[in-house]
Amino acid sequence: MSNLFAVLQTSVAALDVFRDALNVTSNNVTNASTPGYVKQTLGLQALPFNTNLGLVGGVAATEVESARDVYAERAVQVQTTSLGTAQQLVTTLSPLQNGFDITGKSGIPGALNSLYSAFSGWGTTPNDGSARQSVMSAAQAVTEAFQQQSTVLDRAAADADTQLTGFVDQVNQLAATIQQNNAQRQGQAGKDPALDASLYSAVEELSSLVPVQTLQQSDGSTTVLLAGQIPLVVGDFHYKISANIAVPQTPAPTNPSGPPSAQILDSSGRDVTSLITQGQVGGLLQARNGVLAQLRGDSQQQGQLNLLAKTFADRINALLQSGNITDAVPATATAAAIPAVPGVPLFSYDASRPSSIAQSLSVSATMTADQLAAIDPGPPEVGNGIPLKLANLSTPQSAADEIDNVSYTQYFGNIAASLGAVISDAQSNQSTQQQLVTQAQDLRQQTSGVSLDAEAIKVLEFQRSYQAVSKMVTILDNLTQTVVNMIQ
Repeated sequence: MSNLFAVLQTSVAALDVFRDALNVTSNNVTNASTPGYVKQTLGLQALPFNTNLGLVGGVAATEVESARDVYAERAVQVQTTSLGTAQQLVTTLSPLQNGFDITGKSGIPGALNSLYSAFSGWGTTPNDGSARQSVMSAAQAVTEAFQQQSTVLDRAAADADTQLTGFVDQVNQLAATIQQNNAQRQGQAGKDPALDASLYSAVEELSSLVPVQTLQQSDGSTTVLLAGQIPLVVGDFHYKISANIAVPQTPAPTNPSGPPSAQILDSSGRDVTSLITQGQVGGLLQARNGVLAQLRGDSQQQGQLNLLAKTFADRINALLQSGNITDAVPATATAAAIPAVPGVPLFSYDASRPSSIAQSLSVSATMTADQLAAIDPGPPEVGNGIPLKLANLSTPQSAADEIDNVSYTQYFGNIAASLGAVISDAQSNQSTQQQLVTQAQDLRQQTSGVSLDAEAIKVLEFQRSYQAVSKMVTILDNLTQTVVNMIQ
């Protein structure tokens, strides 16, 4: 009789085990699409069976085991960080391509070509008022083209600054989520799949923004380090970072009036921008403090667009000022000599702010078409010499008419080509990194993801095991009742 009760007790215990196993499997199916969740398995252990010792065997549950592979998780995080870098570079810089037209039909190249054409027409008829007015109109169009291009760059920088603030807020929010996760873990015993899912989902999302390193602590909490050095989360403490727009003082600025740079400050206010080179924040900083700064200037450089505007305006002004508006009139018996009227500059700009020259470039307020100096005093004197020299700027014959050993139009083309190369590389990297992220995610899924097919098989196995044990319990119950009846 005692053996029947022992077997019955063992069978009932098995029912509890299979019920728990079914619950774990059901939870896997339910959370198959939950971000950060991985497959959970209830460990099963066979109990010893030895009738001589009164051991009737059976099955017992151990603990719920997680299939999470930290190496697979880390691989996804690393590739996600690199993908974030490329994506952000493409997002920030691609809109700039439209403004850097190299066909010569619009923008700065188009305006320069129109001005060269106006100079050529003026050279054909140097005293024609209409030809002179065409030069003035074309010059005005050049200044507007530079101003528009400068505005586009300034707007891109402002948009980047706004986006950077948003990214930093996201980083702090995700860090706060991990901090709360740590606080909950410190009050619990054992593993918690829900907390694990929340943690790894937050870390993966954080990895797309900034490069992070995570360290698991003995108390179950997770330490998160930004760029492997800057603490974001330690235990239940959260260290906030912040975005700042300022002129860096290290190294000492060589162009103090230049546009400020974007900075990332740690919780103590220390500038850690140089450490963040990856992720969406890193990509945004590369675009903002690198590519855009090279174009529009910063505390260390004037900016290519401003250099082009200054060099071009200075050369035009120098050629016009080297000429004469009118010839000298020699003295006569009845009149004194009248000296030649020298040329005046066509363009003006704010020289006190080297990085604002493109934005401040304008036609001199007091300049009129009649003040365009056409006469090259030589020797020999050439009545249309200055317009011809100005028209030749399109195909310069001397270093004085060049910038960086090329024409002004070619220099702008080189700027556009460099920008295009950066964008092209970023697009290529984006495509490659997307494939690498997909590959890493697939490997993680194979290692620790929930397979609905596999879980369906488990459900059938546990259901049949549960049914078999239930049938045994029924049989044992009947046997027990029969024995009791016999004894009575």
